Amino acid sequence: MENTSSTAAHTAFPAGPLQLESLTDALAADELLDGEQRRTLIKLAPISANSRQHPIEFVAAQRFLSPRDGRPLDTATLMRWLSEKSGLPVYTVDPLKIDVTGVTEQVSYSYAERHGILAVDVTASRVVFATFEPFETRWVEELSRLLQRGVERVLLEPAQLKRFALEFYSLAKSVKGARKEQRDAAPSMHNLEQLMELGRKGNLDANDRHVVSIVDWLLQYAFDQRASDIHLEPRRETTAVRFRIDGVLHAVYDMPDSVGLAVTSRLKILGRMDVSEKRKPQDGRIKTRSSDEKEIELRLSTMPTVFGEKLVMRIFSPEVTAHDLSSLGMNRDESAAWRAMLERPNGIVLVTGPTGSGKTSTLYTSLKMLATPDVNVCTVEDPIELVEPAFNQMQVQPSIGVDFATGIRTLLRQDPDVIMIGEIRDEETAMMAVQAALTGHLVISTLHTNDAPSAVVRLSEFGIPHYLINATLVGVMAQRLVRTLCPHCKRPEPIDEATWTGFIDPWKAKPPARSHGAVGCLECRNTGFTGRVGIYEMLEMDEALRTLVRQGSDVEALRKRALVDGMRPLRLGGAAKVAEGLTTVTEVLKVAPSPL
Repeated sequence: MENTSSTAAHTAFPAGPLQLESLTDALAADELLDGEQRRTLIKLAPISANSRQHPIEFVAAQRFLSPRDGRPLDTATLMRWLSEKSGLPVYTVDPLKIDVTGVTEQVSYSYAERHGILAVDVTASRVVFATFEPFETRWVEELSRLLQRGVERVLLEPAQLKRFALEFYSLAKSVKGARKEQRDAAPSMHNLEQLMELGRKGNLDANDRHVVSIVDWLLQYAFDQRASDIHLEPRRETTAVRFRIDGVLHAVYDMPDSVGLAVTSRLKILGRMDVSEKRKPQDGRIKTRSSDEKEIELRLSTMPTVFGEKLVMRIFSPEVTAHDLSSLGMNRDESAAWRAMLERPNGIVLVTGPTGSGKTSTLYTSLKMLATPDVNVCTVEDPIELVEPAFNQMQVQPSIGVDFATGIRTLLRQDPDVIMIGEIRDEETAMMAVQAALTGHLVISTLHTNDAPSAVVRLSEFGIPHYLINATLVGVMAQRLVRTLCPHCKRPEPIDEATWTGFIDPWKAKPPARSHGAVGCLECRNTGFTGRVGIYEMLEMDEALRTLVRQGSDVEALRKRALVDGMRPLRLGGAAKVAEGLTTVTEVLKVAPSPL
């Protein structure tokens, strides 16, 4: 935090807001500007005075190269230099770690805007304020006295400070306004007996401008943070907002329960769901645009709990369908094996893995590869994850008697070449998939099993005779997603051979010379990881496996035979990613089961 011992560094600048003249002189004195650049800035001083740009931003906008090292004098470089001059550390805002309610309660927005400050951290003994005016200190003593706490300062880029101040105060104002209107409209109700009546007697309008603002902020915030899921979870007196980012849930915000109820209702309206029905689970979808004009789809799911409706939104951005299989994380051999399965004229190809293992991305990417002008690709899904114009999609609707089996029967009369079944869940759907494959169609579907060999046994458990499994099943791909190391901060480290041996046993693969470990930096929010990549296990049916299926062998026998035939288990696929420096052994062990 603030370094009070650097008072001597302040003497180069007069007290008060930073001026272009003094900034230019100091930069020239430190040889960050040459004579010509300095004269240019002096000539532009009147323009700077009339503009609304901060002097740091004004200098950065000139795109000068430093005569000292030839590097661009961008905002980040200038802020680091200003940090050295002022003794204040440069601060980077992580919105996921900001207590919006706490920081906005310290000072009013008008006060913060007037002095160019923003509270970024609050404890019982001190408040940390970000500022872009390191030599303007008149407000420090005043706030310390008013808040009855110590005041510390940090540096923040002007554009970032203005942006986050507007976002945080707008959100706080919307939540406060929504809560007030709710309080005026009806008393809060928390007990379970009254729960099912919430929303039916004069509560906050879901179309209220405050609620609309909160929902807009929530969605844009999730897009900016690369969230894959948004959770709205009612508690006794609050509604918790959490984002899943790179497979890990992060607490984001706690809003009053009445506001959370209105936000949930607003999202249900946008998702064309029954707002008045709170006793039954519902599904819906929203299509919207991000700030960069990309279309984004959200799949909504509600579930009644003791404190109200829990709402989960899964976010599907255009990037959910990768451009090629290598973008999904498949190596050359895996890509070739998967393409060979998909190029079969008929049969069943299965993708297996738990929820959140990337099956949707794999399926849609694969189907887009197959959906050429001369191929009719049809799907039956529950729900349709992502609307894709390249193929024909049918929504399962059990309420009117359209289940997976009925959908497949319909598709068989639509002259399909490729049929994708969202999930094989029961015997009837499994049998219809087999019938479709037997009649000359390529059927792609998913199962929830731990690994590829288990999928073969699952078909038997659905009651499919062994001779039909052998006649139709082409292959199975199991997959998982592992977090990838942040490229900005990962560091090489010697590999622990004992850990490596236990990790890949019994294949005795040679360990790499070194692996990489997670460190943590501002780019990855100090997690050490950014993004995820797939690891895969390819099982191709051959005569040896078909013999075991005929004999009714268990999953262990199938797995051992598949490994002998060359199947690379998930852990070995993960080991390859470790050797490439993409992830760590610990991350692979979290998601990949032991094959033996």
